[in-house]
Amino acid sequence: MSKRILVWDVPTRVFHWLMVLSFTITFLTAESERNRDVHVVLGYIMLGLLVFRLLWGFIGTRYAKFGSFLFGPGAVLAYLKSLVKRKPKHYVGHNPAGSVAIWLLLLLGTVSSVSGVLVYEDIGGDELIEVHDLVSYAMLFVVAGHIVGVLLGSVMHRENLVRSMITGFKFDDQNDGVKQSYLWLGIIMLISAAAFWFGFT
Repeated sequence: MSKRILVWDVPTRVFHWLMVLSFTITFLTAESERNRDVHVVLGYIMLGLLVFRLLWGFIGTRYAKFGSFLFGPGAVLAYLKSLVKRKPKHYVGHNPAGSVAIWLLLLLGTVSSVSGVLVYEDIGGDELIEVHDLVSYAMLFVVAGHIVGVLLGSVMHRENLVRSMITGFKFDDQNDGVKQSYLWLGIIMLISAAAFWFGFT
């Protein structure tokens, strides 16, 4: 019988939704001179979030650790084949296909944020501006793929993956959930992001 287990701790969820908000707004304000400060501040917040996530990937809870969604090409291909056959294996954390999107988003997000900071400091010239723009569009493409994958996974596995990233809970009959939600750390993240926003806008 399936039991309700905690999969996504609070810091992981706060990171996820702050990244969604920050990337969406920075992308929409990229060409606006009027909203340049908003773009820059949220870019710095994105960079701070990514630094945290890189650390949390090593010291965080079970399903937030990088090791829990480190799959080889064979595993990814096998999972994609199982999707085509409509018999996908269920994963409590990220599935192999989803993990590809996560790794790409972490990589592209880091390159986009770092290149954005350098551009803001007038380092790198027009070439770096082009890199920053290209990477940001690539990130948007991966985000779109990630959203499609989440919707597809929700249907095929008959579980609401968006809701689980809001509540942190899933249902599973074989695995145990994480023991701590680290609510206090999530609160610190929210306060830090808000303080940075109000302090520099």
